[in-house]
Amino acid sequence: MNFNYQKELVKIWEKGVELYKNGHTNSDTFPINDDMTFLESIGLNKMDIFDYVEDWICEGTPDLATFLLIHDLRRDFFIEEQKRIPSQDRLNSKELPGKQDELEGIVWLPRVIAKARAKLCGELPKETMFCCGGDRAFFQMNDIHPAEFLRIVKKAGNEDKTIIQWVVKRTKPA
Repeated sequence: MNFNYQKELVKIWEKGVELYKNGHTNSDTFPINDDMTFLESIGLNKMDIFDYVEDWICEGTPDLATFLLIHDLRRDFFIEEQKRIPSQDRLNSKELPGKQDELEGIVWLPRVIAKARAKLCGELPKETMFCCGGDRAFFQMNDIHPAEFLRIVKKAGNEDKTIIQWVVKRTKPA
């Protein structure tokens, strides 16, 4: 399913919102197993739904549009770069740069770069979310949309310097 995949993803989001509101607040038992074949076909997993639904219900963000934009980029990377072959690797959350680490004076930047790369590759572990509260604070402080950042990371590949320069240019007055 490609032409209308986003409609199916919206249905799963809406279902997830209702499930969470109705007390299904444990990611391990979040009952979307019927949707897993579709989700896996576009490079997503249960946590890709659960984390975003949970934060939407509990914090009012990220919204559905942001969820769709982020996961469109993940889907594209999965299809185009990974040739629909899921990565067997997982980011070790304990090895992420620290929350106070900085690049070019921008706190959180090293951490969010690592998380964005792992999100694109489908390598985030269960306990780590791209666009979590800390990421959202970084994005808001630097006036960057999370999907826009993910797109820049995808385009830059392993070139940290390209990402750093883009963020600096975007966030610092000329």
